Amino acid sequence: MWASFMWHGALSPGRRAHSALAQLRCILDSELEGIRGAGTWKSERVITSRQGPSIRVDGISGGILNFCANNYLGLSSHPAVIQAGLQTLEEFGAGLSSTRFICGTQALLTPEDAVLSDELNHASIIDGIRLCKAHKYRYRHLDMADLEAKLKEAQKHRLRLVATDGAFSMDGDIAPLQDICRLAAQYGALVFVDECHATGFLGPTGRGTDELLGVMDQVTIINSTLGKALGGASGGYTTGPEPLVSLLRQRSRPYLFSNSLPPAVVGCASKALDLLMESNAIVQSMAAKTRRFRSKMEAAGFTVSGADHPICPVMLGDARLSSQMADDMLKKGIFVIGFSYPVVPKGKARIRVQISAVHSEEDIDRCVEAFVEVGRLHGALP
Repeated sequence: MWASFMWHGALSPGRRAHSALAQLRCILDSELEGIRGAGTWKSERVITSRQGPSIRVDGISGGILNFCANNYLGLSSHPAVIQAGLQTLEEFGAGLSSTRFICGTQALLTPEDAVLSDELNHASIIDGIRLCKAHKYRYRHLDMADLEAKLKEAQKHRLRLVATDGAFSMDGDIAPLQDICRLAAQYGALVFVDECHATGFLGPTGRGTDELLGVMDQVTIINSTLGKALGGASGGYTTGPEPLVSLLRQRSRPYLFSNSLPPAVVGCASKALDLLMESNAIVQSMAAKTRRFRSKMEAAGFTVSGADHPICPVMLGDARLSSQMADDMLKKGIFVIGFSYPVVPKGKARIRVQISAVHSEEDIDRCVEAFVEVGRLHGALP
């Protein structure tokens, strides 16, 4: 009788699956409502034109000034870059339809090793560190005393790798690579720098923060992207000692199990590099417009984080305020995005403005004027 009751009272597999789905939906709805209630909901806007200083956004009439792209040098729509992509596409086709040679496991660091990471490193660096099997140390942002303490603690490991962004994408500040390299040499560590927000425009010839700070011969590994200043398509690269690069080709899972870059992407990025090596006029133009924006915003009463970087975070503190101001900026024809937790720490919400070489001085001034109007409307300025 009891067995019969249990049999008839049990849920069928189909009903159990429905119950699990209903439970999942309840959990997800609660999480989503919490995000909306906190004012941190992130809406996605659809761009219906090519990238440039002026774009079109779905649902909004007229042109919008774009101040939230990684198109620092304006090369994503440069005629020569587009033509190079078309030529490569015609010659080599749309893609290779294949991953690289299928083999490999762990890349460089093992359980015998240690990686020491700045606490504000980009999420992609953090995720990569989580995937590796090395011991993990996190030091306070740009705090060299804390890094030294962690290096002392990590002396028991075989290899020590200090990992840092060159330029930090949320704050626009620069890693103190001279001090990092000095400590690395003192404590027998290697240095890894992610240059995604530096390649092409920081340093005298645009080679990044290691060139800017004069430590090109002291950085062991550089990781960077083709998807920002160098044409804005996709893909990236790692440079370092030849044996290390050879080992990555043999054992790096993201490299081995990803499709090769589409030929058109390679063609565009190659042409972007050609343009930058021919002249630094584009870089100088971007730097001048960055200085113009920062000085005018600070004169208006805003706090702009970082220094001399085209990432210009306008610090507001409150998540809801940053979201509402970004929405009102769009109504005035300026495309910017508010960032809040969990993208940035709680209490440090901001609107991130990104300057491009293809912005005109009039574009810069119009953006500042809109910030002043919207800031006063929301009480961010007196």
